[in-house]
Amino acid sequence: QNKGLIGDRGITPAKRILDEAQKVGEARSARRKEWVKQRAKYDNGSGAKKKFHDLKNKLSDSKFAELFRDKFWYRQDRAGRPLPTLLWLARDRDNLNPWLDGLANVGLFLSTVMLASGSANVFLLLGLYVIQRTFMSVGGPWYGYGWEPQLAELTFHALFLVPLFSMDPFFGWIRSNTSSSVGPFPVPKLIIWAVRWYLFKIMIGAGLIKIKSSDPKWKPGNMSAMYYFYETQPVPNPFTKYFHFMPKWWHRFEVWSNHFVELVAPFLLLMPSRQLRQTGGLIQIMFQVILISSGNLSFLNWLTIVPAIFCLDDAFLMNNLPPIVRSLALGTPSSQSYVQCISSGAVEMARQSHFLRTTVSTLFYLLMAKLNINVVRNLFAQRQLMNASFDKLRLCSTYGAFGVVSETRQELIIESANNIDGPWKEYHFRVKPGDIHKRPPWISPYHHRLDWQMWIAAQSGRIERNPWLYKFLLKLLQRGKDVIDLLEGDPWESSSSDATIHSHVDEREVSTKAGSLRTIPELTHGPKYIRIEKYRYKFFDNKNNAKLGDRDEPQYWIRERVGRYFPEQGVMTKEILEEFLR
Repeated sequence: QNKGLIGDRGITPAKRILDEAQKVGEARSARRKEWVKQRAKYDNGSGAKKKFHDLKNKLSDSKFAELFRDKFWYRQDRAGRPLPTLLWLARDRDNLNPWLDGLANVGLFLSTVMLASGSANVFLLLGLYVIQRTFMSVGGPWYGYGWEPQLAELTFHALFLVPLFSMDPFFGWIRSNTSSSVGPFPVPKLIIWAVRWYLFKIMIGAGLIKIKSSDPKWKPGNMSAMYYFYETQPVPNPFTKYFHFMPKWWHRFEVWSNHFVELVAPFLLLMPSRQLRQTGGLIQIMFQVILISSGNLSFLNWLTIVPAIFCLDDAFLMNNLPPIVRSLALGTPSSQSYVQCISSGAVEMARQSHFLRTTVSTLFYLLMAKLNINVVRNLFAQRQLMNASFDKLRLCSTYGAFGVVSETRQELIIESANNIDGPWKEYHFRVKPGDIHKRPPWISPYHHRLDWQMWIAAQSGRIERNPWLYKFLLKLLQRGKDVIDLLEGDPWESSSSDATIHSHVDEREVSTKAGSLRTIPELTHGPKYIRIEKYRYKFFDNKNNAKLGDRDEPQYWIRERVGRYFPEQGVMTKEILEEFLR
């Protein structure tokens, strides 16, 4: 999806974010150089104090420090955070699509290596971490969801769990029959506890933000949030409708259960008792599985299961997993050998950890403890922030979700026409509700970012809060291939044989082999006018509603027009949108 979202001809090109950050960096570098000139006039005292200031100035003025500031630290986004992205290495920012595809393919390769081998090391995880941070840095609204920093933070933790080089699954174990050391140290316990805390703050943050929100539906005396949640959630799946039509008493029970899982059960994750931790981990896993079955919430719930597994030790998993599940979970040859050796007592955990490993783990633990101070403060704050970070590198964040649940489902329906009097053709998305006869698909853990962002736009009010929509409408009128590919299809593609989809930014100009530009005639049957209508959607109840519509397919939704979303009067053309964006 990256080419259509942040690519060279995408809705919000990554190039613009990089260019803006570079301008910020150049301005800050210029101010520092002026400050260095003025600094020479100040008296740094004498003796040891002067030597200290001279050494500090020498280090800060070194070529390395200057390069670090100019090429990374000073290049910041609008929130004042540096952009850790490999795209700084691209020489031609007008041609970033190969970089976007290349980095994604490298990430898939590294993930496949770990999945196939059943093990990982620092360099594999560091590669994945840097690639994901690359996309987060330039992703704009498309990578602004809470599970993006959640994935980054968990990966950062994992860097300190695995060996530096070794891919040996016995790393940190010794063979009892030979007493020969296979690895110098076991998995650090401090990191395991840090991962459990990470899960604790995710769940407790999600629970507190509901209790402290302005939505009475989460609070005792009402407890009706789940009446509406399934019908109004971003991307329903095939089972969402059945969850929605459960009895009201069941929905009230769901709200109480949600509060227990998010506000009480997380404390079990931090208990010293092994049995209590296991209980807490199993509660969270079962809760996430239920959420996965009830809606397409991207990879959020799958990701949240991962730290819960850290509450279930090897002995518990090997003794309680069914044979079929155990063979799937431990399916690699090295993992099978690992299980057999542990079961037979051929190996045991090395009792002493390597000094360097212990030192690194302790420093990491202290770093995360410091960064989490602001997270804890936020959890106790009356106006709790959701999915926010308090450090510039976004190493540690606070999380939360669905503090407010809408009571009606609003959908934005985009239509275009060749004639202002119609007929108007509707654009259909891959998973976003539109066609009232279309059954929602199962896509989790995959994430269609444009569809999700359309739901956010419908919930957040006027188009001014979602400025990317202007560019999106323009791209639809231009029929840009990379953007059209994000949709289910182009409603104008079959209108005529000459209605081809072009990929150039200006669809009337195409590049010839000689490199010159020639103008082609405006498409007679292409879209000239575009608008966004707002509809209210409800699940079609097969028991209480007669079949609506003139199609033989079963109906899934009922929709009712609410009014015009954009423009409030008239229609938009390509020329008006281009002028507006300028």
